[in-house]
Amino acid sequence: MFSHAKFLVVALCFNYASTTLIVEAEQNSPAAAASETASSSSVKLDLKTSFLQEEALSTLDDETAALFQFEQQSISLKPRSASGSCKIFPGDAAWPSNSTWSKFNDILGNDALIKTIPLASPCYNGAYYNNATCAALTANWTNSYLHMEDPTSMMSPVYQGLTCQVTTDPTQNCTLGAYPYYAVNVSTVAQVQLAVNFARNANLRLVIKNTGHDFSGKSGGAGALSIWTHNLKEVTYFANYSSSNSSYSGPAFKVGAGVQAFEIYEEAYKRGLVVVGGEGQTVGVMGGYIQGGGHSPLGSIYGMAADQALSMDVVTADGKFLTADFNQNTDLFWALRGGGGSTFGVVTSVTIKAHPDMPVTASTFSFTVGGNITSDNFWAGFRNYLDYFPSLSAQGIYAYWFIIKTTTGPMFLMQPFWAPGKTLDETNALLAPWFAQLAALNITFTPKTVHYDSFYPGWLASFPLEVVEKTHVATGSRLFPKQNWSNKTALDATFNALKTSAQAGLTVIGFIIDPSLKNGGNPDNSVNPAWRNTYAHILQSINWVDGDSAAIQLATRQNFTFGYMQNWRDVSPGSGCYLGESDILEPDFQHTFYGSAYDRLLQIKKAVDPNDVFFAQTAVGSENWQVVTANGLPSGNGRLCRV
Repeated sequence: MFSHAKFLVVALCFNYASTTLIVEAEQNSPAAAASETASSSSVKLDLKTSFLQEEALSTLDDETAALFQFEQQSISLKPRSASGSCKIFPGDAAWPSNSTWSKFNDILGNDALIKTIPLASPCYNGAYYNNATCAALTANWTNSYLHMEDPTSMMSPVYQGLTCQVTTDPTQNCTLGAYPYYAVNVSTVAQVQLAVNFARNANLRLVIKNTGHDFSGKSGGAGALSIWTHNLKEVTYFANYSSSNSSYSGPAFKVGAGVQAFEIYEEAYKRGLVVVGGEGQTVGVMGGYIQGGGHSPLGSIYGMAADQALSMDVVTADGKFLTADFNQNTDLFWALRGGGGSTFGVVTSVTIKAHPDMPVTASTFSFTVGGNITSDNFWAGFRNYLDYFPSLSAQGIYAYWFIIKTTTGPMFLMQPFWAPGKTLDETNALLAPWFAQLAALNITFTPKTVHYDSFYPGWLASFPLEVVEKTHVATGSRLFPKQNWSNKTALDATFNALKTSAQAGLTVIGFIIDPSLKNGGNPDNSVNPAWRNTYAHILQSINWVDGDSAAIQLATRQNFTFGYMQNWRDVSPGSGCYLGESDILEPDFQHTFYGSAYDRLLQIKKAVDPNDVFFAQTAVGSENWQVVTANGLPSGNGRLCRV
């Protein structure tokens, strides 16, 4: 029971092959799928059916049934409480006993309950020490494929508390930090329901992990029970999906929460289709990505990922399993499409639109201060680039670019300039005016521009694998409003704010994108309205020295939040940022991350989760809670208590 070894083995294999299960659907509507589920065999606690019904609990003894009762039923389990108004924490008298955890595992079946053993444990003296395994882990530690296969590993270690990282010194301590205490490897909706009911009835901190990509560490929490959705991989294809109260009719996929970008892109490609997902290979696109809005290489054509959702299956805080779409549970459906993950429930699958496949052209190039390129000319060339954001986004362009510090000065890196639906000649024509300006500034380079007949092969070849486990980095982002391109003065101010950060040594990462759905209007969902009024989503990151004290780290981060990030806010008043790639210390996160949607989102949160079963840093309603950390740094490494 509680085995972790098999996950270490899987993680070190780096099997990139898709494990997605595809089902060809004869029906063309969610109602048909729902009726099929309802007609399945009677629910049993062996969990072979899709979801848990109340009558199944009657087969258990009263004490056991009380652990898993749905919320509206009276339960015999004694109320659990810790000191004050905090969630129960390991070591508290009310923490579930080992026998209770064992009983939970038995009810879940398949040894689904996993007691956390940090992924880097083989690097530390003790029962798990293995020098060869540690060396393999260290060599691949920044590879997201490694961490996505582990039930609790988080890809943002600063929010895990920087504990138990790979090391060459096995005498150090390896502690859980903000890793959850237990994780449930869910393969059925019923297991999700059992986990939600158990956590709610026992007053445990509950978190949800899909792949662990969130920049603010939402997938972890000290002393928590985690629901690991990574293995919900089933995909159903609808050749002709339609439903009432939705204007969409056409191909669609019903996608399990654990399906990742590289998997769904490939499955769509096999059918001559594309779907709107992220640029990152290993992101779980039906988890926090789509629930938080989700920007995409197809964003300037089809809008946000959340705009593609046609239906969502979700387990709510009361343990019930329901469908939210344009006809039922419409407020919840509105909230789930942009209001953030780990907040309103556990989404188990999403039905999304699919679109015809298209050719793409991608161009990569870079230039750096040094040699014949002066600093003045470098910045003049970058300033010229900003002028083209409106016209390029109008052509459907999604440009992924960086300004990086090097030993000779800043480097501009385009990786890639992404031109969906464009030929090689058309892409070269789009780039030609700016390239001519760069040449006049004595900035020369040789772009690598390649045409692909389909989206998926181009995406796979063009976007770099994301680097994770950055132990000394804080990141924030901003959506720069279209008004900043309305006149030279406003755009110069934007340019100067970006230049100030880059010259100070911060890394700047930007995207050209306009997800305003110019031809069809924007759907009524909770996506931050700032997304509909931007030509650029831009991030910046600050570093400190690995091993710096907590006091230095905190001072560095506060200077970043209230210095460099404030410079960006000053030149983009009233705008916001992308909540999935954001600064956890962002002031007034309610407006910045959610905009005018926040008040309605908070009302829905109170309605569907009045007791705050679900909590995540900077999520809707999170202002009512705080994580009490020992060193004062923002992370999940501490007890969760009401403010």
